[in-house]
Amino acid sequence: MSQTITPPPAQSSGSVTSSGLSGGDRALDLSTPGLLSGEFVQETAALTKRLFIQLQRRPTTLVAGVIQPLMWLILFGALFQNVPEGLFGTSQNYGQFLGAGVIVFTAFGGALNAGLPVMFDREFGFLNRLLVAPLASRFSIVLASSIFIAALSMVQTAVIVAASAALGAGLPGVVGLILVAAIVLTLVLGVTGVSLGLAFALPGHVELIAVIFVTNLPLLFASTALAPLAFMPTWLQWVASLNPLSYAIEPIRFVYTHALWSLGDVVLTAPFADVTLGMALLVLVGFDAIALLGVRALLQRTLA
Repeated sequence: MSQTITPPPAQSSGSVTSSGLSGGDRALDLSTPGLLSGEFVQETAALTKRLFIQLQRRPTTLVAGVIQPLMWLILFGALFQNVPEGLFGTSQNYGQFLGAGVIVFTAFGGALNAGLPVMFDREFGFLNRLLVAPLASRFSIVLASSIFIAALSMVQTAVIVAASAALGAGLPGVVGLILVAAIVLTLVLGVTGVSLGLAFALPGHVELIAVIFVTNLPLLFASTALAPLAFMPTWLQWVASLNPLSYAIEPIRFVYTHALWSLGDVVLTAPFADVTLGMALLVLVGFDAIALLGVRALLQRTLA
């Protein structure tokens, strides 16, 4: 006796699939949770952990980042240790004067290198895998890099502050140390954003390294890191007064040399005006805003 086989009924476009979700429900299921979701926090933590694992496997980056500023402190401090007292303003010695510059320039250099890991991920194809993954937000890539660089900067700053104290520079108070950390983090945020923008804009790591080398030393010497503004020719005073690094260096230096301070105290006598501590902090915040807004379109185009 023959058996008749009845074909299964055709499924409509909105019918339930084998996974238990209709086509429309599945589309909703693939939507990204967003910046305020637990998924975003989880993937940011995972990407940050990956960077620290890389650092653990290659700790030379951190070791070199600590040894270099110590060499600046020891060598430059010894070079100018016999200068007449009062030549560098209210600083007790050149080591105290130099400490603020070394703190800021070390943080700046580390933040400027923030784009290199992203650039290498780009060249090796790992970034492409992240960009096609169902991430809650691709800005977790940017945030992870920022957290990593900020953590390294805090470690370097702590070492420099301790070394400066051992070399006779002294220590600011607790509130002063908090202000130093806040200034460093503010500077790192803006420079990291610029570096990540360059990592997405430039064709390869050779070009990014070239930009880093061309940018590093001119910004150091065109700031008040190594010498006070009064030592400079007029044209260089204008350049240093427009350099964001000077607005991070001078508040830290002022906190080191003054036990009592307020936001209204003058920390920098620029050719165009006297700059108070509060004004210097506003300049740093403005620099962050300009830097992040400047690379926002590029980051959105790449990470959207």
